[in-house]
Order: sequence, then C-alpha cells, then structure tokens
Amino acid sequence: MDLLIFRAPILMVQASMDGILLGILFALIAYGMALQWGVMSIINIAQGELVIMGGYIAYFMYTAGIHPAFGVIVSPIIMFFVGLLLYKTVINRIVDRDLFVSILATFGISILAQQLMNIIFGADVVVAQSGFGTTLLFDNSVTLPNAKIFSAVVSVIFSIILVIYMKKSKLGRAIRATAQNARAAKILGVDTDKVYSAIFGINAALCGIAGALIAITFTLHPYIGLPYTIRSFMIVIVAGLGNLPGVALSGMGLGVFEEFADYILGTEFRIGATFLLLVLILVYKRFKLSRKREYLI
Repeated sequence: MDLLIFRAPILMVQASMDGILLGILFALIAYGMALQWGVMSIINIAQGELVIMGGYIAYFMYTAGIHPAFGVIVSPIIMFFVGLLLYKTVINRIVDRDLFVSILATFGISILAQQLMNIIFGADVVVAQSGFGTTLLFDNSVTLPNAKIFSAVVSVIFSIILVIYMKKSKLGRAIRATAQNARAAKILGVDTDKVYSAIFGINAALCGIAGALIAITFTLHPYIGLPYTIRSFMIVIVAGLGNLPGVALSGMGLGVFEEFADYILGTEFRIGATFLLLVLILVYKRFKLSRKREYLI
C-alpha cells in the first residue's frame, strides 16, 4: 500500500481531476441504465457489453483510416438499431416478468455479445489512438490527456441533449408518463411498447457514445464490459432512479474513488476496490432498509 498521494498534494490534485473526468463518462453510461431500470424495471447486465460494442465500432473506423472521434456520431446511430433489435427479439418478452428473469436474459445477451466480439475482433487488447496530446497544468505538475477532456465534454453535451429531449419532446413526455404509471399511460393512449423499444434504443445509443469515447481514452477487449456494468449499477443505486444530477455526482465520486484506489493500492487492485465498494454499498443499503420503521394505521 502506497500512501505517498497523501504526502504530495499535487498527486491528490492529479487523481481528483482524472477521477472527475473519468466519472463524467461513467455517468453517461449510468444514465441509460437508470432510464431502463426506472421505466422498464429491467437491470441490464449487458450494459457493459453494449459499451464495448460501441467502442469497437470506433476502433473499426480507426483501422479504416477514419479518426475515431467521429465514432461519437456513427457509433450511437448503429447501436440505437442494435438496441431496437435486442428489444424486438428478447427484451419485449420479459418486460412484464420478474426482475430476476431480466437479469438472466440480459446476462445471456452479455455472454453472446462477448463471444461475438471475440470472434469478429479477436481477444487482443486494442486502443484507437486519437493523437489529441496532453494538457499541462500547475507548472507542468498535473498532466491531463486531452482525450479524457474531450470525453468529458462530449459526455456533458450528450447528457444535456438527453435531458432537454426528455423534457421537450413528445416521446420524452411519453417516457416520463410511462415511468410514473405504465398502466395509466397505456389507457390514455401511450404506446408503451414503442416507449420501451425507444428506451432500449436510447440506452444502446448512449452506450455507443461512451464506447467510442472509451476506445480513444482507454483500452478495449471483448471481456472488459462487466466493470462498466458494475459501475453503472453502483452509480444508479447510490443516486436513485430518475435522479440525473445525482447520477452525475455519483459518477464523479466513483471516478475519484477509483483514481485514489489506483494510487494507493496499485492498478491491479483498481477494479477489485470498485467491487468491494459495491459490496459495502449493498450492505449499507440493506442495513438502512432493515432499520426503516413502518407504521400501520
């Protein structure tokens, strides 16, 4: 265990800024999971795999000689239709089923997606070089990759677009009505099946954006999706369903936690620390619920 970070304030600044930029990207992924979970009561275990699929689209563009940054435009379009396909073939059959059924079904999608990506792209670790360079701050003491800054800015832009779309568009109003009471919305003429398919498509599109950003910021391989699923799940249960500002704050908090864990425990224990944090959060939530008082009137 290395506690040097606490003796060198500049390292704390470095870790905090890296974590905030990273957490903004995590929040973008979690938005889609929060939307699905809140409206459809589905926990999507394949969330991370959708992110990695979006990343491979950007990587394919990179190998074809196209700058991978254009993946933030192309990847969400392709992934939107992938999401619609998944909904029409699998998800529409389990929308009204038990939550555990949705976990099993999306876990199966996760395994299938991993194997397909392995067959198509191989198991090698890859990255799409953006060539964005770095930004130096505080007399060159803090180094921030411009790819991370670009990822954070793009994530914020698309998050704002999503919020505005949900508030102003007809489909957005239908989604919010369905989230409040699906049965009442259906009686009032809302096509809930169309709403559900749109939600799954929007979630996949957000994953496509995040995946393209991950491709130019971090590394890709077919089996790296699970940590992104766990991060999204953790952010949502901390922030609560429908709390988009809370999702943003929770995402940034998780990013900072991971960076500090990286400095203190080492990179090899970074994901392990995240899983441990999830266990602690679930134990705390269970303890909190067990102490909740109920009054019978």
